[in-house]
Amino acid sequence: MQSNIQTTAASGYERSARKAAKPPIALLVTAWLILIAGGAAGMVWYTGYIQRNITTEIELQTAARIGTMQADYIARIEQLETGLQAEISQISGKVDSLNELLTFTKDNANNKTDNSNKLYTQINEVKKQLDELKKNLDVLK
Repeated sequence: MQSNIQTTAASGYERSARKAAKPPIALLVTAWLILIAGGAAGMVWYTGYIQRNITTEIELQTAARIGTMQADYIARIEQLETGLQAEISQISGKVDSLNELLTFTKDNANNKTDNSNKLYTQINEVKKQLDELKKNLDVLK
């Protein structure tokens, strides 16, 4: 009978050793779920991090481009304004010259009324051009 007791004791020990070596399935599933959740959380964090970096970079590039375009636009407006001012002063000088000529012509008017009418017409045309240039300058401002 003793041999039977030894066999029973040995087989019982083997069974308990096998049971202790196997971790429970619930523990494995929990570990996998924790790893998957950690990976998902890390992915969400990294995606947000990359998105913030890209957004910042795009904002900086956009600001630089807007600054360049604004400086170019201001330079062009100043150039146009300078050109229009020069044209206005030139036309204004012509108007003054034509006014003086018209005054002189009126003072000496005998049979020269046709010349006076021509000069007056030219003055009106120049004044119209001057007014148009002033309007264009106002629009640019």
